[in-house]
Amino acid sequence: MYSIQAIQQILQAKSPNLQFYEAQIEHLLLDSRQIIFAERSLFFAIKGTHHDGHQFLSAAYQAGVRSFVVTKVPELSQFPEANFLLVENVVQALQQLAAHHRQQFPLQVIGITGSNGKTTVKEWLFQLLYPHYAIIRSPRSFNSQIGVPLSVWGIQAQHELGIFEAGISRKGEMGNLANIIQAKIGIFTMLGEAHNEGFSSKAEKLREKLLLFAEVDLLIYRRDDATVHRAIKDLGRKTLAWSLDQHPNADLYVFKTETFLNHTHLEGRYQSSEQRIALPFTDHASIENAIHCWAVLLHLGLKSEEIAERMAQLEPVAMRMELLDGRNNCLIINDTYNADLSSLRLGLQWMRQHEHGRNRSLVLSEILQSGSSDEKLYRKVAQLIQEHQVSRVIGIGPATAVFATLLPREIHQLHFETTEALLEALPHLSFQSEVILIKGARQYHLETIAQALSRQVHQARLEVNLSALAHNLRAYQRCLKPGVKTMVMIKATAYGAGSREVARLLEYLRVDYCCVAYADEGTELRQAGISAPIMVLNPEAGAFEQMRLQRLEPVVYSLEQLNNMSQEALPHGVHLSIDSGMHRLGFDLHEMEGLLDYLRTHPELHVKSVYTHLAASEDPAHDAFTHEQARRFNQAYARITAVLGYHPLQHALNSNGITRFPQYQQDMVRLGIGLYGIDVSNTLPEPLQVVLSFKATISQIKTIAAGETIGYGRRAQAHSLMRTGTISVGYADGLRRAAGNGAFSVGVRGKRAPILGSVCMDMSMIDLTHIPEAQTGDTVEIFGHDPSVQELAKILATIPYEVFTGISQRVKRVYLQE
Repeated sequence: MYSIQAIQQILQAKSPNLQFYEAQIEHLLLDSRQIIFAERSLFFAIKGTHHDGHQFLSAAYQAGVRSFVVTKVPELSQFPEANFLLVENVVQALQQLAAHHRQQFPLQVIGITGSNGKTTVKEWLFQLLYPHYAIIRSPRSFNSQIGVPLSVWGIQAQHELGIFEAGISRKGEMGNLANIIQAKIGIFTMLGEAHNEGFSSKAEKLREKLLLFAEVDLLIYRRDDATVHRAIKDLGRKTLAWSLDQHPNADLYVFKTETFLNHTHLEGRYQSSEQRIALPFTDHASIENAIHCWAVLLHLGLKSEEIAERMAQLEPVAMRMELLDGRNNCLIINDTYNADLSSLRLGLQWMRQHEHGRNRSLVLSEILQSGSSDEKLYRKVAQLIQEHQVSRVIGIGPATAVFATLLPREIHQLHFETTEALLEALPHLSFQSEVILIKGARQYHLETIAQALSRQVHQARLEVNLSALAHNLRAYQRCLKPGVKTMVMIKATAYGAGSREVARLLEYLRVDYCCVAYADEGTELRQAGISAPIMVLNPEAGAFEQMRLQRLEPVVYSLEQLNNMSQEALPHGVHLSIDSGMHRLGFDLHEMEGLLDYLRTHPELHVKSVYTHLAASEDPAHDAFTHEQARRFNQAYARITAVLGYHPLQHALNSNGITRFPQYQQDMVRLGIGLYGIDVSNTLPEPLQVVLSFKATISQIKTIAAGETIGYGRRAQAHSLMRTGTISVGYADGLRRAAGNGAFSVGVRGKRAPILGSVCMDMSMIDLTHIPEAQTGDTVEIFGHDPSVQELAKILATIPYEVFTGISQRVKRVYLQE
């Protein structure tokens, strides 16, 4: 802990209230919605492009926080017991404090950067080294200008090794992170295409990344990229270079690689000694990441036999939490990624974000974290459990029995020695309307518990990556002028993604407005706890009373509607739709006089916004028409505001228009398909991420003799011995029949498998002849990363909107959080 006076001296901050109230700081806080240990937290009021932490000082104070770092001081009379530290830049102050904290500890630190593989290498190093060292590492992918200082802040006296990753997106960032991490061993994973848009050239990006290693004692990298090799040699640091069958003089030369169905054998030479390992992976990226780890273990002096044993036990890094529907109205958070104090804290925070009135239960295995006594470690775990108001704890493993003495009696406790014992007892345990966080070390295989508690539904699933959705929102918001608001489309169950969970995330990310098509959709969001303003595009006749009760804001597009609504109370306001050329809904320009007369005679009608739809904002061939639409709309808006005497929000742009027509951003933009990863205009400065991935499983594999036919109508025939797979998806799930007969190929183990014959109602057949490693139970990607939804839409002669919204509701939605 640091006293608030010590932190003031470290930051050289001013204290405008001239005195300090006693405070010992243990936790750094950036979000007023994630306050746990209020009296020991220091709130950093970070100002971003669209949000300002200073707006949430009062909320944090009301929650018990008493210490703040700010760039502007609020009215002190409203914060009578607060400590305010005034600085010029809050993010820099956060970094400065973390750098000071890092300097207090002499531990060995491994710093990792590169375009890809950072998190995997970090997590694998932890898997390989935790029996030997007390390790502190970045939680998940905390590698940004804010994530790195939060990671380093966790260093304590017992830690012997730190493993921190650093990611940058523009020039000038890595120097800050290098100063915080202060790495002694560096790992450069690889140079790829990620974040190219933030640098003038790839060479500049490489030079910037290598700043992390300016003071390292040793830098580990792959020798085979000539550009990377030359740049690293120019650093003048000691290196451990490895090569995969290209440079025999490399420090670690891997001269033999044999890939089998599910594993890879590697043979190499290090310091004149031959080394052998086996990896439980076959893909190139995993092999490369594993060799980085191999090099670290060799440098640290681990014995060859132990290295080989531990490398063979490497497990995949599942860097995402899954949110699943459970039985009896339960919500399951499957976070069986690992079990340590940092990731437990993140899992508990996510549970609070999604509980929405449900009781909170925690299934927790033993925590694999060396360097801290069980009593001290589990005392901290118990503190987290109590602060997050968990009502039931189910512990697995001998060490979790200690909760009996650490937790109060009002928290219901169960203890099981093994996962198998809990599985056997599950049918006799009652779970009802709970959010259940399942958190555990890999060796406990708690995914079996998640599967047992999940609602058993159709095997096909639509994975919704909430982290990618958040990335896409920010990508568009970075293109907005200061002060421009964001409305997000959540109609049609959020383009098939599931309106409740998407809306909860977007509200958490502080979007300004949600938009639905019909009143029932808005009512569903209110019942899910969404409090953000909601605009209803097509309010049905007779739904006005429902909208009033649910605080929904209807769109008005005709005088007939206005006359009908005059008999209803609409205290929450309306939105006026102007038809500037789309010719779908809206007041035509020749109807403006009637609209203006109505507004003059009904001053009680509160107009929240005036908007229009652009017909072809993505297509340069129609730009002249788009400009004409904007001219007509601006003219109509001016006439409306002249009558109203005030200026409602004005908005016209959709996802494609945000970047193509920034001059028309006005007061607000409406983000739709772009939020879900589709940039039709191809004008966004940074790439969008895939949000929706439609997946199935292989139910059965058959060997078909030459001449045999396959499927309904015998539309496919084996011309030679063929291996086929039946997959758990059909046209009733959203895979349309036009994708059959070889028109479309799905993804299996990184390869494409054509669909054979007709798509059936509930299943389809694919060709696996060229994928001998495919097995029953393998995941099949219908669309996502490869193949993409755009590729499927092209085959179906349609657009991604229709593919997304055509996914059946019987398909299980699985929500993923990085």
